[in-house]
Amino acid sequence: MHNYISSLNIKSREDRPRTLTILGSTGSIGVSALKVIRSNRREFNILGLAGARNTKLLAEQANEFRPDYLAVLSQELVHELESLLEPGYIPEILVGTDGYRELAAMDECELVLSAMVGAAGLLPTLAAVEAGKIVLLANKESMVLGGHLVREMCLGNNSVILPVDSEHNALFQALQGHDKADLDSVIITASGGPFWGCAASSLKDIHPDQALAHPNWSMGAKISIDSATMMNKGLELIEAHHLFGLPMDKIRVLVHPQSIVHSLVQFKDGSLLAHMGTPDMQLPISHCLGYPRRLEVNLTPLDLTCSPELSFHPPDKEAFPCLELAVSAMRSGLSYPVVLNAANEVCVESFLSGKIGFMDIARLNARALEEHHPADVNSAEAILELDNRTRQIIYQWIEA
Repeated sequence: MHNYISSLNIKSREDRPRTLTILGSTGSIGVSALKVIRSNRREFNILGLAGARNTKLLAEQANEFRPDYLAVLSQELVHELESLLEPGYIPEILVGTDGYRELAAMDECELVLSAMVGAAGLLPTLAAVEAGKIVLLANKESMVLGGHLVREMCLGNNSVILPVDSEHNALFQALQGHDKADLDSVIITASGGPFWGCAASSLKDIHPDQALAHPNWSMGAKISIDSATMMNKGLELIEAHHLFGLPMDKIRVLVHPQSIVHSLVQFKDGSLLAHMGTPDMQLPISHCLGYPRRLEVNLTPLDLTCSPELSFHPPDKEAFPCLELAVSAMRSGLSYPVVLNAANEVCVESFLSGKIGFMDIARLNARALEEHHPADVNSAEAILELDNRTRQIIYQWIEA
């Protein structure tokens, strides 16, 4: 394993709590992380919590954990947040992207949970990596847009990435203790989302409420729609490529509707190692928070005698073309995943607001890739410029 995803500088610390900042504390990952921390209060000191617009939930979290720093998306939200804090509790409140970056890089912080949604998480993640933090990465877009930058910065700044996504965390655990030379391939499992088994022709009239109803996982709106289109699995392929340094033809996807096996590793001798567990994000989050030790998690352990039969299927590429779009994007060059991610974020937003249909997401994503020409993405500024330019194009297409 490369040292940007390893036990480098991570030791069991019995003598003091670990200092943690959570970027995206009001999202589903942040909420689950705080559940884990409630069961392990002596293990952690929360230095900062960052939300976006949900000041009510952020205030509730802040009043409970009393971090020294908070962060919100805009200046207008600062007064709203201040009015919800308990008397006598006066944290410093940071604002916007600059505030998130400052919070991610603070000297006092040891662990940074990067759990913001979408491309907005790139700059704070890079700030944490540049500052040499142990980054618990739940923002897959950081790797999709700038995985090549993250890798270089980790190696240059003695930073470590621990993957929070359940699939990549499962691969991380299954690969521990094994020589990479013995590896044949890795298999990322997919639930198939709410429409697994549906023909492509039946998906054109899907409504947002149907797409948001994931059968196994409790997730935010963006990730739920990505699961319904299987774009999330495509982005996870790209993320795995950067995290583990594997070529795309060594990373496969199998649909596993029960969501019990989270990923598998296949070795040269044909043997498979699988990571299994209850489909709850508290498990991979707790693994990263406590690594290299295991934390207490307030979940009922998986009982295989009561679990459904486990089944595995190849993905339906006709009904879910977004998966292949992601593979094609990664093989076309580093700028193509940036375009795909930007187009997809706009399309998901537009689908949720009723401006486009469900199958239009894949259609517009494909068009964005077809009309893109290779571009420079060797800096965060270049990535974000391309991201913004792509978004404007997709908005114009949708309005037209």
